[in-house]
Amino acid sequence: MTSNAGPANRLAARASSDGAEFWFLNNRTAIKATGQMTGGAYGLVESWIPPGFSPPLHVHHREDEAFWLLEGEMTLRRGDQTLSGGPGSYFFLPRGVPHTFVVEGGAAAHMLTLLSPGGGEEFFVAAGRPAEHDGFPPVAPTDVERLRNAGGRFGIEIVGPPIVPASAVGAGVQGGVTRGGSTS
Repeated sequence: MTSNAGPANRLAARASSDGAEFWFLNNRTAIKATGQMTGGAYGLVESWIPPGFSPPLHVHHREDEAFWLLEGEMTLRRGDQTLSGGPGSYFFLPRGVPHTFVVEGGAAAHMLTLLSPGGGEEFFVAAGRPAEHDGFPPVAPTDVERLRNAGGRFGIEIVGPPIVPASAVGAGVQGGVTRGGSTS
C-alpha cells in the first residue's frame, strides 16, 4: 500500500513499545512501520522467534526482504546458498529468490525484517492473529493453506518445506518438519 500523504504527514518516530503485536505462525511479531506510514518506501517488522522454528520455503514476488538478527543464531537458505549468522548479522533476500531460515540452538531469535517496497508487512497481519500476551503463542502445526491463501494476496508463494535445525539433523530428524512446522 502507498500513501499520498506528504513527507510532513509520514511516521517520524515510534517508541520501542509501539506497534500492533501479532502471533504469526509460532512467532510474536510487532509491525513497527507500514508502507502506508512510509509513503510506500518500506515496512518494518520486529519478530521474536522460538528455537527450532522454520517457516516453509517461500518466494516474495513483490518486494525485497532483509533480516537484521539482533539476538540468537540462525541458518538461512537463499536460493542455492546456505548462510549462518548470529547477533548483528544482516541477510538480504531479493524478490524472486526462494528462501527460508531456521533458528538454531536453544535460545529464541529476535530480529527486524525490512520489506521494500512497503505493503508486504501486512501479510504477517493477514496470516496471523492478535497476540494474546507478551510470550509466544501455543506451539501448533503450520497451517500451510492459510499461508498460501494470505500469501496469494501479497505476492508470496509457498514453494517447499521448512528446514530442520542442525541439532535435529544430527539427532536423526528427517524431512521438512521442525518444532511447530509442517511440510507443504
